[in-house]
Amino acid sequence: MEYQGTTVQMAGLYPFVAGSGAPTIGTPIGRHMLWGEVVCLDPLEWLRAGLITNPGMFVLGQPGVGKSTIVKRLITGMTATGTQALILGDTKPDYTRLVEHLGGQVIRIGRGLDRLNPLDSGPLGTAMKRMGAAETRQLRLEIRGRRMSLLLALCALVRGRQIDNPEEVVLGRAIDVLAERSEADPTVPDVLALIEAGSDELRTAARARNDGEYRRRVDALVPTLALLCEGSLRGVFDGPTTRPLDLDAPAVSVDISRVAAAGDQLVAAAMLCVWGYGFGMVDAAAVLAEQALAPRRQYLGVMDELWRALRGASGLVEHADALTRLNRQRGMASVMVTHSLADLDALPSEEDRAKAQGFIERSAVKILAGLPPRELARVNEVIRLSGPERDLVSSWAAPEAWFAGSVHPGRGKYLVKTGERPGLPVALSLVGEEWELYDTDTAIRQAQP
Repeated sequence: MEYQGTTVQMAGLYPFVAGSGAPTIGTPIGRHMLWGEVVCLDPLEWLRAGLITNPGMFVLGQPGVGKSTIVKRLITGMTATGTQALILGDTKPDYTRLVEHLGGQVIRIGRGLDRLNPLDSGPLGTAMKRMGAAETRQLRLEIRGRRMSLLLALCALVRGRQIDNPEEVVLGRAIDVLAERSEADPTVPDVLALIEAGSDELRTAARARNDGEYRRRVDALVPTLALLCEGSLRGVFDGPTTRPLDLDAPAVSVDISRVAAAGDQLVAAAMLCVWGYGFGMVDAAAVLAEQALAPRRQYLGVMDELWRALRGASGLVEHADALTRLNRQRGMASVMVTHSLADLDALPSEEDRAKAQGFIERSAVKILAGLPPRELARVNEVIRLSGPERDLVSSWAAPEAWFAGSVHPGRGKYLVKTGERPGLPVALSLVGEEWELYDTDTAIRQAQP
């Protein structure tokens, strides 16, 4: 039997009761491992209460210790209190069952499945239909900028280097011409067909005096666009979006697990499109709220398996960096999850590695699951850990004995660090349907002979 009471009520029964000072704001994530108090977490609520300076979170730990479990607990609790969860590229997938259980939307990207148009205006286009003339012009420019940014990043990804300035001018004019001709969103094949055909507008944009000179100017651009339609990306980004994002869904998961099996380049392209589309959803909701056309919303953006997403192309680090810097203005909390800081060292360039290092430094809430001493020594360079804290986290890193049926000592245990405060050691216990919804080892168990 377990009872709770204040120190005044319980002093006569047990005079040595001590509290941890753990915040009780947000979703319960477990009990304090020393005092037994319930610890709650919600980066947006903590920000409003002045406990932290930004709603960014970084989760670090070995595979199998429960990194995604604590994220799923946050998704469950925060969606119950009105926050919309966005899983921006689920590579395994780990979150599909939970999102479906919560009544959310699951979009499955892949060949023969759902398509995602990189040039889709997305939720911003939907919001534009409800705006006045001045706001509509502003949103059109914003949509154009997003289309150009994403298309340039995809072209650089398949080419292996940035496209040059004259090609960028031609691409921009092609997008403008297509937008002027039709209210429907253009697609990459539309842009390719228009550039291949040529027109007076495009020749003027290319500063070409005749058709032969124009062909030379776009000679390298045409095969680059063709690769987006006919190469390894065929059937994924070469048509209209089949399932638009639902602005009213309590949670949205974009499942790219089928794409992830096709290699890093395809994963990088999928992540670029998913992040661009997801940010568009958040910005569209903000625009509608500012015009009093919709309630103010807040979001939890989850970027799991961060190492898998970022190593495909340097442009991805820039997009992820934008998320961590603008989450306060967007009304959006972000959760980044990875195994080790060494994962970020495998990024393509020194600039990318420096930006990625800033992810954990800028995140106000750091959650450490089981980590070996060598990893903790590096973490200590970014997060100041006391000796007892390092000993505690390292004790969760490996089983103490070899016998079947043993429970990993770090499963469901986390150290929550914010600023220079002492960490909160938390033990999370699953209840009810969580055992099934949060399980990431189902496929292994079901494959038993």
